[in-house]
Amino acid sequence: MRHRQGFRDLESHLDDLRRRDMYRVRRSLEGPQGREVMVNGRPLLNFCSNDYLGLAGDPRIAAAFKRGVDRWGTGAGASHLICGHTAAHEELEEALAEFTGRPRALLFGSGYAANVGVINALLSVGDFVFEDRLNHASLLDGGWISRATFCWFEHRDTADLDAKLAAVRNQPTRKLIVSDGTFSMDGDPCSLDELVALAKQHVAWTMIDDAHGMGVHGANGVGSVDPERYSTADVAVLVGTLGKAFGTAGAFVAGEEALVETLIQRSRNYIFTTAMPSALAVATLESLAVAQAESGRREHLAALIARFRSGTRELGLKLMPSTSPIQPVVVGDPARALALSRALEQRGFLIGAIRPPTVPEGTSRLRVTLTAAHLACDVDRLIESLNELSACAAPDKAPGRSVPIPN
Repeated sequence: MRHRQGFRDLESHLDDLRRRDMYRVRRSLEGPQGREVMVNGRPLLNFCSNDYLGLAGDPRIAAAFKRGVDRWGTGAGASHLICGHTAAHEELEEALAEFTGRPRALLFGSGYAANVGVINALLSVGDFVFEDRLNHASLLDGGWISRATFCWFEHRDTADLDAKLAAVRNQPTRKLIVSDGTFSMDGDPCSLDELVALAKQHVAWTMIDDAHGMGVHGANGVGSVDPERYSTADVAVLVGTLGKAFGTAGAFVAGEEALVETLIQRSRNYIFTTAMPSALAVATLESLAVAQAESGRREHLAALIARFRSGTRELGLKLMPSTSPIQPVVVGDPARALALSRALEQRGFLIGAIRPPTVPEGTSRLRVTLTAAHLACDVDRLIESLNELSACAAPDKAPGRSVPIPN
């Protein structure tokens, strides 16, 4: 029986993670986000950040943050529904609604809080939630916590989704189709047109978390759910995060008036959480303006993505079908992924090794992410180093054994 000894087995579980090369370790950076980051007094080219537009260290946004602190102080003091909601929050919500082409937007403290809070507010016992198998953990947790009947569908497999929707066609309760816009570990897009069509056919709602697409894709960086193509009748719930391409922190949900008001009344993650600092809202207003105005950042980023894919393809490395800044190099074995990550760090690169359970067994990878702050020569250096390491010996499968990597 599991946990027969209560909590006395914690250390043995940690030891097991170490043996299987699954143990996660934090590292402390010694400076701001950017093209380079300082780790243990050493500059490393940063190829693992979600700061896709290179705005997290932008001095204009930092200056806006300082102005916000001068005007509003450092903390909100309470939740939005008590006394934490300010004119700065209101202005940012209005700007985000206009940006996404939707009637309303509602701020949340994080993308995780938004996803869990939305699904849990909309669904309950007797309802149905349909989730892509590779959805972000926050979307999956939201589905499970809601107590609705949880239904997987295979990754981007709309035929599988159609069959599962058809199986509950006569159920009169709510049905919610949930997907990432751009998948965080593979970098590929959802089949949005097909999801929208199936939702209409089966009288369901569609919810898209565009955390990794907003700011990067679409006209002015509007993301995967372009309001010129998709109305709230097509995608009823749109979630965006502010800590990736926009370089600050927090998240928002955009949709119709009734959706936003329902979340204000029912979303526990909104009702019972202190509001983000107003100064952060001021900084995000600045980053939103920069992201929309400076299309050259997206053009440069697209060129870097094409350069990386072309160069690695010539090396015969296994890439995912991604045109996003997320360019995973799949190596399979977790020990091999760790060894490659360490070898690249020795060569001056910071790239994380992603292992199960974050990704499926047998698909451990280097999750390379490109940003507008990178230079073409940075990408070329990375490709050259990957070429040098591509002849590494196959990993020794014995537990605890490391993969030999050339110096």
